[in-house]
Amino acid sequence: MTQSPQALCQALIDAAKRAGADAVDAMAAEGSSLSIEVREGKLEQAERSEGTDLGLRVFIGQRQALVSSSDSRPETLTAMAERAVAMAREAPEDPYAGLAARDQLAQSWDIDALQMSDPSAEPAPAALQQDALAAEAACQAIDGISQVQSAAAGYGHHAIYLATSNGFFGGYQRTGRSISCTGIAGTGTGMERDYDGDSRAFQSDLRRPDDIGRLAGERAVARLNARRPQTGSYPVLFDERISSSLIGHLLGAANGAAIARGSSWLKDALGEQILPAALSVIEDPHRPRISGSRPFDGEGLATQRRAIIEDGALTGWSLDLASARKLGMQSTGNAARGIGSVPSPSNWNIALTQGEQSREDLIAQMGTGLLVTSLIGSTINPNTGDYSRGASGYWVENGEIAYPVNECTIAGNLRDMLARIIPANDARDYLSRVVPSLLVEGMTLAGS
Repeated sequence: MTQSPQALCQALIDAAKRAGADAVDAMAAEGSSLSIEVREGKLEQAERSEGTDLGLRVFIGQRQALVSSSDSRPETLTAMAERAVAMAREAPEDPYAGLAARDQLAQSWDIDALQMSDPSAEPAPAALQQDALAAEAACQAIDGISQVQSAAAGYGHHAIYLATSNGFFGGYQRTGRSISCTGIAGTGTGMERDYDGDSRAFQSDLRRPDDIGRLAGERAVARLNARRPQTGSYPVLFDERISSSLIGHLLGAANGAAIARGSSWLKDALGEQILPAALSVIEDPHRPRISGSRPFDGEGLATQRRAIIEDGALTGWSLDLASARKLGMQSTGNAARGIGSVPSPSNWNIALTQGEQSREDLIAQMGTGLLVTSLIGSTINPNTGDYSRGASGYWVENGEIAYPVNECTIAGNLRDMLARIIPANDARDYLSRVVPSLLVEGMTLAGS
């Protein structure tokens, strides 16, 4: 990037105003990433990418258009602006489109408090390769592992900048460091696989690669000789690895865009009891060192800590400016966007109230049922909340894990399921979605 991001965004805004735009916002994103994969003790793939991307959104009255480019030459900025304005003149009017009012824009923030970017040096490719090799070796050493499907390590550094024609400018940087491993146990048609991985903003927080490889191997071996479970109605325990998907469905139904379209099973549920009374869902975009943290949203509004569910009751929707205007409400600072896409509502860091019991306590409590560790496919009716997903995991008998299971389907209705969840106390507090294992009584299970 030969010019600063701020200068590029301002140049785009100036060009769009000269071309006839009434209002403008511009984004600049620059970043680099490095990934290393190994196989059988040797380097399998090394990939590095670097780039700068620019996005320009213009308004002509209530008409809007958006263009993007990875070319920052002055003549390209002029061409982008002229093209965007020409497109906007032909676009249909949208009564809800437009920038935030000046008094809605974020005024100040403490970027250092969020600790989004690791100040330590970028790791050398050799260091990433050593992490991947250590994970692979630890996985391969587990008795019963026939091969390691993949072992990888990566690093990324990205910067995002946003500016608007009515006076907002802000930016932040983010780093990420990751290790992952997938092991395969058994042979032929009896092969099973499982994985483990970790991703952190700060390299010093990352788990040891040999721990990741070992756990991936142990999980794969534990899945050998899987059976199909019995068909019937049983309690289902969603393991912490996949339990956040249930809360994800809840967040999707509380998304302002879905509410504005009328395509949500929660559309008439504002203020109603959705979860058990002791449980809340808290969104906090200001947690240090967490991937979902950010000081402002994709429209320049300040992000905020809020309770989406408080003591079991639904308190409100997740709104960007457009969905808020459609619903006669105020934005909640939840606009997300890409360089080439207009804003839409999304969620940042989410935490569900944890329970007092361990996962083992819930397994003992459920008696006979299914512990789900992997979900496959998805059939969710957004209007009714009807839920059906392929699943695999472990069959529980007499309160103890009996044997692995696969090739089954679990089904229910999300409204009914969420109303009776029982949380464990095993959520990982360094994830963007902090959700413990969740026990749901009486789901339909289709197996053998």
